Amino acid sequence: MTVRLTRRHALGALGASAALAGTGLYAPARAASKVTVGALRFTSHAASFVAYERGYFKEAGLDVDFRFFQAAQPMAVAIASRDADFGVTAISGGLISLAEKGAAKVIGGALQEEQGVDGQMILASVAAYDQGVTTPARLGGRNFGITTAGSSFHYMGSKIAAAEGIDDLKFKPLQKVGAVIGALKSSQIDAWSIVPHIGKALVGGGAVKHIGMVADYIPDYQVTTVFTSAQNAANEKAKTEAFLAAFARGAADFNAALVDRTEGDDGAEAMTRLIHKYVYADQPYEKASRSIVNGAMRINAGAALNMDSIGDQLSWFKSEGLVKDEVSMEMLVDDSYVDTL
Repeated sequence: MTVRLTRRHALGALGASAALAGTGLYAPARAASKVTVGALRFTSHAASFVAYERGYFKEAGLDVDFRFFQAAQPMAVAIASRDADFGVTAISGGLISLAEKGAAKVIGGALQEEQGVDGQMILASVAAYDQGVTTPARLGGRNFGITTAGSSFHYMGSKIAAAEGIDDLKFKPLQKVGAVIGALKSSQIDAWSIVPHIGKALVGGGAVKHIGMVADYIPDYQVTTVFTSAQNAANEKAKTEAFLAAFARGAADFNAALVDRTEGDDGAEAMTRLIHKYVYADQPYEKASRSIVNGAMRINAGAALNMDSIGDQLSWFKSEGLVKDEVSMEMLVDDSYVDTL
């Protein structure tokens, strides 16, 4: 893919901020600025956890608290209402509608599907598998679990169905990820797609069956994005750049330790223990560590944003009547902060 530099030396500023922060010479954009970060308790949100635990947010002059959510839509609402300052999650219909109203902006990329790195899995219930749903091509007439209409799960299921020529896949909204997991394990739904740290644990425990990979249907899918309120994007440039710089440092550490494995076994162990404070924290480390390591998908360097993928997602939401036709990429994305792919 081709990388272009966005306006006003944006990524250069981020890189310089990160480098200076590492030497202790970085002058924070705003000393002790209180920031609330929305997150899910997923390995895919690890960049924020690393930036917090390793002091990168603090070095950037940000006093961070986390607010945890069960799905993407409520997080988007919290960002728009300024109950949270920054969020990291998938594009949703709610986020796009809030952007259309001038309340939210996507400002960077996070998790992305990449060939050669285990990504999101397509799962089937044991009952559906035993009935012949052994590949995504056999999903016709079946129930596919989603959190809400217009969620990333809805998008993935629709793209899979379209690629397989299936026009009767049924979507069952269950509001929370935990509820979808329960429904799949009890065969109340037939299929679902989810990040590997959850998918591999379910398959390994025999609760569900693995029938495909999302990357085979949506190559280079920008799974999650970094977003903020439109007010922050437009009027709090220093704070927003500081957040992205610290986030990018956290992502770089995560990728090195668990994706590229350049930090050795000790580095991987340290990273896994750090993430365990937030992901599967209710489980013993010995049990949780395998799932955390299994969820290590790449987080985009420098919070770079795949605009082609965002454009495809926006087009799908429009085609489904989930957002207004007049919503433009300019309404949804502020591309002044990071490189775009």
